[in-house]
Amino acid sequence: MAEEGRLLGIVTLRDLARRVLAGGLDPQGPVALAMTPDPVTLPPDAIGSDVLHLMVERGIGHLPILGPKGLEGIVTRTDLTRFHAESSADLEGDAARAPDAEALAAVTARLPAMLARLAGAGDRHDVVTRLLTDVADAVTRRLLVLARAELGPPPVPFLWLACGSQGRREQTGISDQDNCLIIDDAAQPDHEAYFAALARFVCTGLDRCGYVFCPGGMMATNPRWRQPLRVWRRYFRTWIERPDPEAQMLASVMFDLRPIGGELSLHEGLQAETLEAASRNSIFVAHMVANALKHSPPLGLLRGLVTLRTGEHRNTIDMKLSGVIPVVDLGRVYALQGRIATVNTRARLAAAMAAGVISEAGGRDLIDAYDTIADARLAHQARQLREGTRPDNFLDPATLSEFERNHLREAFLIVRRMQGAVAQGRRLP
Repeated sequence: MAEEGRLLGIVTLRDLARRVLAGGLDPQGPVALAMTPDPVTLPPDAIGSDVLHLMVERGIGHLPILGPKGLEGIVTRTDLTRFHAESSADLEGDAARAPDAEALAAVTARLPAMLARLAGAGDRHDVVTRLLTDVADAVTRRLLVLARAELGPPPVPFLWLACGSQGRREQTGISDQDNCLIIDDAAQPDHEAYFAALARFVCTGLDRCGYVFCPGGMMATNPRWRQPLRVWRRYFRTWIERPDPEAQMLASVMFDLRPIGGELSLHEGLQAETLEAASRNSIFVAHMVANALKHSPPLGLLRGLVTLRTGEHRNTIDMKLSGVIPVVDLGRVYALQGRIATVNTRARLAAAMAAGVISEAGGRDLIDAYDTIADARLAHQARQLREGTRPDNFLDPATLSEFERNHLREAFLIVRRMQGAVAQGRRLP
C-alpha cells in the first residue's frame, strides 16, 4: 500500500520532525537552525531521498521542515542514523540486558515505532509480526531470569509457554498475554508457592510492558494453567474424548502452544501424543471444524463488504474476528488433520498444502487471501500509529481505494469458499 511522504519508505518527514520538537531526537537541531541565515528547507511531504540528496549536495546536517503554518520540526543526520539503526535485534538485545521490569517497559515502548517503520516499508505481515513476537519472547525470557534471581532456582524443571497470537508468532500493535506453565511431575505440593510467585512476577511484568492481562484469565497466574505435566495430559485427553463447547475453545487455544523458556522436553512429548490422539478422533475433529466456522468473513448476500452496523466501531470491518481469525481457525483444523506440529498460521497453510491436506491451488489461493487480509490489518494499525492514535482492528473500508477494496473482497470470498469446503469435508480442486 503505497503512501506519499515516506522517510525512505518508513515515516513522513512531518512525523520525524515532530519528534525533534518534542525532544525525542537530536536537541542541537533547533540551535543550528537559529544560527543559520536563510536556511534550506523541505516540505513535510518530501521523501527520504530528498533529505539525503540535499544534505550531501549542500554539505549540511540539519534540514528544517516547513508546513503551511510554519516550522514543523527539524531533521538531522543523527536523526536519520538513529531512526534506521534500531531493529528488532536491538530491542531484543536491550531486553536481554534490562535490569528490571521498568527497563523492559522502556524497550517495548519502542515497538509502535518499529511496527510503523516496518509496515510502512512494505514488509510482509508475517515478517513484521514475527519480529514483534521475537521481542515479546525476549521480554518474557528476561522476566523469567529476573524472577529466578529474586525467587531462587526452581525446585523442579518447568516450561513457560505462550499461546494465542504470541504462540503463533502473530503479534500486532495490540496484544494481550496468553501463557501457561508446565511443571515437572516430580513437583511436590509445597513447590506450588514457588511457581505461583514465578507466574505472578512474569505476568505482572508483561502487563507493565504493555502485554495486558488476558481478559479470559488464560495466564500462568491462573492455577488451572499452572500444572504438572500429568495434569496437562489429562486436560488434553479429556478435551479430545468429550469435546463440549468449552473443550473446543480450550483445545483451540492450547493447540497454539509454543515453548518460550525452560525444559523443552516437557512439551515435545505432549504435543506429539496430543496431535496423534486428536487427529484419530473423528468426533473431536468434527467439533473443531464446527468451531472453526463460527467466524465468517464480512460479506453480504451480494458478495459486498459488510461493516458493523452499531456501536463504537460502526461502519468498520473487524479485521481480527472477521478477517484473520477465520483463516487462523482453518489453519488449526488443517494442522490437526495433517498432524502438523508448527503453530504459525501461514506456515500451517503451507505445510497443509505440502502434505496434501488441501490442494495446491486451494492452498495458494488461501495463503494469498490471508496475506491480503493480514497486510491490510497491519497497514491500518501502522497508519494509526503514524497519525498518533491508538491502534485497533477496526478498518473503515472507505479509507481504501476501490482497487484495495476489491482485493480485500476477493480475499474474503476465498476464505468463505475454503470454509465451505472444510465444512463439507472435501478438498478444493
